[in-house]
Amino acid sequence: MAEKRQAVDEALDRFFPASPGLEKTVVEAARYSLFAGGKRVRPVLCLAAAEVAEGSVSAVMPAACALEMVHTYSLIHDDLPAMDNDDFRRGRPTNHRVYGEAVAILAGDLLLTEAFGLLAAPPAVEDAVIPAERRLQAVAILARASGAQGMIAGQVIDLESEARDVDLTTVEYMHIRKTGALISASLEIGAVLSGASPEAVEALTRYGRHVGLAFQITDDLLDVEGNPEVMGKSAGSDAAKNKKTYPALVGVVRTKEIAQDHVQQAVKALDGFGHKADPLRALAHYLLIRKA
Repeated sequence: MAEKRQAVDEALDRFFPASPGLEKTVVEAARYSLFAGGKRVRPVLCLAAAEVAEGSVSAVMPAACALEMVHTYSLIHDDLPAMDNDDFRRGRPTNHRVYGEAVAILAGDLLLTEAFGLLAAPPAVEDAVIPAERRLQAVAILARASGAQGMIAGQVIDLESEARDVDLTTVEYMHIRKTGALISASLEIGAVLSGASPEAVEALTRYGRHVGLAFQITDDLLDVEGNPEVMGKSAGSDAAKNKKTYPALVGVVRTKEIAQDHVQQAVKALDGFGHKADPLRALAHYLLIRKA
């Protein structure tokens, strides 16, 4: 994770540089959140899927960075007063607290727009050229995961659920879209761009669906049991905002059991890949012990 995270950070700096122009404020705001110390889970998963599919990591790197840009846009907007109204993210003031709401909205819009441009027309690399049809498929996957079938759907369900009672099926539906969709898409895009077989793409996507759910469920647990100094944000905010989470509906013990079940199913999805998928297996197990 540390090695891949550093490579992603260096690539993001190349693909999304600072601007000296009159638009520099919004670029600076976007970079403020983009380089706020994220774990880079989505791009790392994308690169790991490329390695499993024996693709070119350098050729897939622009797509991996595009995924992180979309994720960062979602965090900027998620923190806005009209959404979750959070003051801190990753141990630093949230974007709108530093740059104001208007610039924060535009910074998120900028990251989303530039992400699709980077995915559709990435810089050329020496060791591989990804066919246009694969890149077009990746654009469609990312659009699906970001829109009304993915993150946007999950966010609106999250907002609407604060004011009413919901069941576990609704919470799972929300998590699959709000968090799981982009994580699953990261695996699918890495596999598709690498020319993996349909069977391999399906297996890696299935792994991503279960890892995505496990990631959000353990995130819910951290909001109950986590250390704010380690997480870089306050604990207990879900309960304070009446967020509908697994611990709120079924308790901490049952939530941990559900998370473990999704990790086991994620690992099982990798049965056909042998040792080359060991990093993905290790990352799935890490979700059960992560502290931030």
